[in-house]
Amino acid sequence: MLTIRLVQMIEDHAEELTQGLIKDLQSNPRTPHYHQLTYDELHYRTYAVYRNLGHWISQRTEDPIAANYADLAIRRFAEGVPLEEIVFALISTKNHLYSYVRSTGLVDSAVELHQERELRRLIGHFFDNAIFYTVRAYEREASLFHAKRSMKSAA
Repeated sequence: MLTIRLVQMIEDHAEELTQGLIKDLQSNPRTPHYHQLTYDELHYRTYAVYRNLGHWISQRTEDPIAANYADLAIRRFAEGVPLEEIVFALISTKNHLYSYVRSTGLVDSAVELHQERELRRLIGHFFDNAIFYTVRAYEREASLFHAKRSMKSAA
């Protein structure tokens, strides 16, 4: 089945995908705060998505996605990374996957095209959830931070 082969190929080439994405994030004018994050930090997060793609898109519950991306949001908030850069980085992660799938050349028939579309749907759904849980946790963290700061200034 093509979908399984494509997922396996993405997971097998996780390092290559990770390096390409990190290069983009650390040079893109839309992600200036990512230029200052360590290679290891960016590698850890990105590689985990690509290497475990089959696991992520087959989740029956959103709880692991919610927990993982809430952690990411809290970490990035503490690092001072603006929310729009985080969202752009997640979209870039997804787009790197789409470009890779398109460039593999494995799709030769209508059935395979349908399977590629299904994979793109699953990937899109995963990243939609990742963005949602990231934004939700980031906004909560920002609200808590501002509430604490207001309480200190009022005292």
